Amino acid sequence: MAKIPKNLSDTAMFGDYKENITFENDNFADEVTTIQPNRGIKKESQSYTSEFFTPELQEKVGKALLELKVKLYNEGILDFDIKVTTQDKQIILTGVPSKAEKKKAR
Repeated sequence: MAKIPKNLSDTAMFGDYKENITFENDNFADEVTTIQPNRGIKKESQSYTSEFFTPELQEKVGKALLELKVKLYNEGILDFDIKVTTQDKQIILTGVPSKAEKKKAR
């Protein structure tokens, strides 16, 4: 068996090889593609949430929720829901054990 030479360029390796054009390897540049609209969250619903939660506020709330999660973990509560209540000018987020966690405790 002959040795295969190393460090050849692409043209040297393939030489005069011509590929037969089939539907699998043909370039379909003449086809027109249409851009699909984004089917995610509507911009209207994004605007009111992003209006209240600036990146700085998101970071503060995220840190507070992480502290809450650690406190609940130290108490042995792994699964919990966050209850949101408002009182006067305050919004209160409370960690409440989930229903599955309550059943285990009984």
